[in-house]
Amino acid sequence: MAAQDDEVPLNAIRAFVTVAREGSVTRAATTLGTTQSSVSRYLAVLRDYLGADLIERRGRRSDLTEFGRLFANAVSEPLETVSFTAKRMRRRAGVGTNRIVVRTSLSTFAFSLLIPNLQAFSSEAGGVIVDIVSSLAPPTSSDDFDILITRDLSVIESADSWEIYKEELVCVGPPNLVGGKELSIVRSTPILNITSRPDILPTWLRAMNLSSSDIRAGARYDHNYLALPAVMTGKCLLVAPEIIVSDLVRGGALQIVPGTRAPSGMQYRAYAVDRSAHPELARSFCRWLARLCKKVAPAQAA
Repeated sequence: MAAQDDEVPLNAIRAFVTVAREGSVTRAATTLGTTQSSVSRYLAVLRDYLGADLIERRGRRSDLTEFGRLFANAVSEPLETVSFTAKRMRRRAGVGTNRIVVRTSLSTFAFSLLIPNLQAFSSEAGGVIVDIVSSLAPPTSSDDFDILITRDLSVIESADSWEIYKEELVCVGPPNLVGGKELSIVRSTPILNITSRPDILPTWLRAMNLSSSDIRAGARYDHNYLALPAVMTGKCLLVAPEIIVSDLVRGGALQIVPGTRAPSGMQYRAYAVDRSAHPELARSFCRWLARLCKKVAPAQAA
């Protein structure tokens, strides 16, 4: 066993924590961007330093020994804190100085409203490049983004936040189907089901004093952006956030069934994280997005 005053093998500890989290040396090597043999060497270094086995190989899996489990529990959170602090305080001068990364869990919102208007922000901000990534996973301090747009995720790090939209639901359909009709149309016309937002239809039904037995269930789609072409071209209805159908309503591709607007209780938020290499640009983007949503909302309620 190494002497107690030997230098602590931090890289080996990082490799071990990754193996513990991923459950295999192979996946840990992929996560770390290195080879399996390098990860195995790190594990050997740490075993020699601590004087105890941390990993038991079982086929392709790498299970923790009892000692390994205790060590992983002890060091994982402090290691994450060190990583978070370093990333937050990092300043990458001269690299990507006119580029920001926007992460969102709202794929249809990005598809229907955010991305079509990005050129306006880019022009306003001197030609900045805005990268868009979509993920439903909770963000961590190791994720590379400047801004998070979300409805249901939390940011565990320091960030400025903006409330950009209080979600309103509406029932829409093609004009030739819903033109001149009232709320009663929902009793006889199939309503599409969006599996990624199972909360929408029950929330809207309660607001309309209806139950699931009062409507006809239509086809199922994973996301609203997949259902939009179906409702525009078919004989069906869709209950969706008004903000994602507003452009289609203004353009005449869809029409709101009168009397079907209802709040969902959901709040869209934008976060500009402190560790961004371009914090002022990130905050400027969030302020621009809040203005964009405010501009769309009155038109929706008109």
